[in-house]
Amino acid sequence: MRCGVFLAGVWLVWPAGVAPADDPGLRERAAAGLRRAVGYFRTEVATEGGYLWRYSEDLARREGEGKATATQVWVQPPGTPAVGLAYLAAYKATGDRYYLDATRETAHALVRGQLRSGGWAHQIEFDPALRKRFAYRTDGGGGERARNVTTLDDDSTQSAVRFLVRVDAALKGKDDRIHEATGYALNSLLKAQYPNGAWPHGYSGFPDPVKFPVKMANIPETWPRAPVKKEYWEYYTLNDNLIPDLVDTLLEAARLTGEPKYRAAAGRAGDFLILAQLPEPQPGWAQQYDFDMHPAWARKFEPPAVSGGEGQGAMQTLLRLYRETGDTKYLEPVPRALAYYRRSRLPDGRLARFYELGTNKPLYFTRKYELTHKDDDLPTHYGFQVSSRLDAISREYDRLRGLSPEELKREAKPVKHRVGPSEAQVKAVLDAQDRRGRWVESGRLRSQGPDDPTRRVVESRTFVRNVELLSAYLAATRPD
Repeated sequence: MRCGVFLAGVWLVWPAGVAPADDPGLRERAAAGLRRAVGYFRTEVATEGGYLWRYSEDLARREGEGKATATQVWVQPPGTPAVGLAYLAAYKATGDRYYLDATRETAHALVRGQLRSGGWAHQIEFDPALRKRFAYRTDGGGGERARNVTTLDDDSTQSAVRFLVRVDAALKGKDDRIHEATGYALNSLLKAQYPNGAWPHGYSGFPDPVKFPVKMANIPETWPRAPVKKEYWEYYTLNDNLIPDLVDTLLEAARLTGEPKYRAAAGRAGDFLILAQLPEPQPGWAQQYDFDMHPAWARKFEPPAVSGGEGQGAMQTLLRLYRETGDTKYLEPVPRALAYYRRSRLPDGRLARFYELGTNKPLYFTRKYELTHKDDDLPTHYGFQVSSRLDAISREYDRLRGLSPEELKREAKPVKHRVGPSEAQVKAVLDAQDRRGRWVESGRLRSQGPDDPTRRVVESRTFVRNVELLSAYLAATRPD
């Protein structure tokens, strides 16, 4: 018999009944620490069951990606869905319904933030007057002019859907509000997918297939040196890990619901990545494409170019889909892309975020946002050079190609690891926790400006990491 907990996209599994080797009281301390931590976050930090990224120690000031009020919560990780998944991990590890109730509260916060378009914006507003600005499905959302844009940027809607799918499965579909919202969100993702398998950066409606013929990517003879379309978010988008996050979300939904349509949609995303691979001599991927499948501008520092960052994500997603389906079409683009990106590496081994179409020279911006081939005056808010994952991608490609069909079928199942947290890790987490259940650390609120008096903060990211670690330990040491 084995026990385990689903954390960070994998099942962590250990033999059941393993007892701590050196400290027989540690399990009891871990259980008490977990309860204090969740109790503090649930009763003192939560806003209507939702969460932000960061709080001042006294909870008077708070922020997500930007400054936030006491009536706002964030969807984008490490916000509300991330905290909810930590609660769910605690429930799975302990069986204590206190944690399931906390999970349900967080899911209901997301239900109240769901837009009529089916997904979520970066944040949710709970002030009754301000809620009218948004086209929420519940609590009297605004009228026709209310904001109704589902964002797929930065894993916002995707993380919300993954959380709700897991909660709905844990509740066996018996919470009608959560079950209905989950299905509505998933179906909106299917309807928002373009005929070629891509998605936009965000959407408020769904594409007419007749208006978007399927084409292969190509490199134009010339390209504009400044943005030409304000509504770039309508384009076919890879930027910010958008497609990998959607593929993970849909495959998870297929696994937990048994619905093949979600798996089919993930496969169509892979078909888009095949179409989106640019031709030789630059067989990589762009961050986004216009409707003629040319690399296109997004923000003023995101030009039409071959992308070192998104290109690596595209290859990893194709390998993921091969593991899931066994269809060799997903392997075919990878070797020539690897060869291209290897010969495009910078002298230090990294990759440029952008390579100029045609010349393949690295493209950068000055702090005044002027295009240049030099990297000596870069803005600091954006990664114009990225780490190379090419060796790891190459090893995974070779490994997968060598698997038999039977071995490949086993690969499609959730990954199981037996490496759990050590007693030293658990003790370090408990020692850092105060009597109220908090992990308070040095930090600032970036959104508050240079005059921010904050010096100590409570981080949702730290809370999630520590709760998941304690949950994993309790799962590993649970008696028969």
